[in-house]
Amino acid sequence: MVDSKREIERKYEATAGTRLPDLSRVPGVSAVVHRGVTELDAVYHDTEDHRLAADSLTLRRRTGGADAGWHLKFPVASGIRDELREPLSDTLPHSLAGLVRSRVRGAALVPVVRLRSARDVHHLVDDRGEPLAEVAVDEVRAVRLTGGGATATWAEIEVELADDGDPALLDAVERRLRKAGIRPSASASKLARALAETGPGAEPGAAPDSAKKPKKPKKPKPGKEKAARAEEAREEPAPTTAGDHVLAYVRRQTEAIVALDPAVRRDLPDSVHQLRVATRRLRSALRTYRRILDRDATDPVGRELKWLAAELGIDRDQEVLDARLRGHLDELPRTLLFGPVRGRLRIRSTARRAGSRRRTVAVLDGKRYLALLESLDALLTDPPLLPAASRAPGRALPRALLKEYGRLAKRVGHALDLPPGHDRDLALHEARKAAKRTRYAAEAARPALGRPAKRFAKRMKAVQSLLGDHQDSVVAREALRTLAAQAHVAGESAFTWGLLYGREEAAAAARERELPGVWERASRPKLRSALGG
Repeated sequence: MVDSKREIERKYEATAGTRLPDLSRVPGVSAVVHRGVTELDAVYHDTEDHRLAADSLTLRRRTGGADAGWHLKFPVASGIRDELREPLSDTLPHSLAGLVRSRVRGAALVPVVRLRSARDVHHLVDDRGEPLAEVAVDEVRAVRLTGGGATATWAEIEVELADDGDPALLDAVERRLRKAGIRPSASASKLARALAETGPGAEPGAAPDSAKKPKKPKKPKPGKEKAARAEEAREEPAPTTAGDHVLAYVRRQTEAIVALDPAVRRDLPDSVHQLRVATRRLRSALRTYRRILDRDATDPVGRELKWLAAELGIDRDQEVLDARLRGHLDELPRTLLFGPVRGRLRIRSTARRAGSRRRTVAVLDGKRYLALLESLDALLTDPPLLPAASRAPGRALPRALLKEYGRLAKRVGHALDLPPGHDRDLALHEARKAAKRTRYAAEAARPALGRPAKRFAKRMKAVQSLLGDHQDSVVAREALRTLAAQAHVAGESAFTWGLLYGREEAAAAARERELPGVWERASRPKLRSALGG
């Protein structure tokens, strides 16, 4: 199993003559323990066009030190990364190869940079001798393994927080370093610096700009902070046309799918749900904005997105059902728990969860999924824009939103006209899907339409949530009926399962009674007017 570690660190510029200040004076630090010098040798792997580096991922095989092996690092936030480790081997472990597949796809991973570092290690410890942080002074030599073998050398300081340490310690250490004239590094990682300094046009051995003492940035006055943020936003062209806004949304959801892929493989909480949501949002945008993106090009992609969402749903739906049934059991007093109900539910959940998880990972490893990612890249590289894409977003986007709203209104009306029962359950499920699509369409239009789209999306979410809870109740009743039948065959009491079935039936009826009021609030005329209807 892959070993995982949350890495919280900061990097600082140094030279061969840089000396650490007395860090024992940092609040909370009782002593600085010198651990000696370690020789590290790391070979970084990436595609020839550096796809991993472009997303700030690093993959290396390192010898030397206590953690020799294969390391894969994912960015979490500034200065925070998740490091996944596998034991040292000659070839890349299958587990790590899978985690980068959504970026790499069919491209080969090759050695791109070799870094040799002499690491002078110091531990900051508390009054019990427990480590608080590690401070390392690294003298680094980088060799480019592709494109001519250029080299670069530099020195830097790394301060890494110990496991479960207080991040405030890093601030205190930084204050001491800054007083000694040591400044933060401009490079996020050693690999990023090595690629920059050994790339085309770089002068081997030249001091990088980041090694120069930077000017202290001026803090904007309170009244000018908003203007400063606006200036930063102007660095990239803002979307102007309807097509710009739709493509920006498509790009965000595509990037989300690629980024969430490793989280699903690692079985991180809520990752399957988030990946499924990104898939559905993307499909919804392609279907809603057919007057902006040519459906001849987007419909095949939409069908593949529908397939992916369905495959992910096997795992996600099981998660939701398990949590719902466990919650119901937790709410019941012990006097109403007849038979081994928790054990039976656990056995059922474990068996189904294991099967659905294996299926999900197999889908992400399959050629069909990778082909879908390539199709999304192609769609963004050469978007099939129609004439309406060049129109102002205030004209083109509301029209598409109101069309989705009209479809939803028909489905809600049809469901409410039906008597309670199986047919109404099916109709409400169809209305739920329409509400979700309408909500996603509004979210896509929000950057262009602002507050009206935000309000519209919020009201559609209220409808979707109510209908979603109703559908979850329908699914739960089917599962409870099966559990009751299995308990009966095994000679166990089915009382508890029947009790929960009745509660779910009552909950579904309550949602149906609430729907007219929720729908009325979501369909106020002024909302249509605000969107241009």
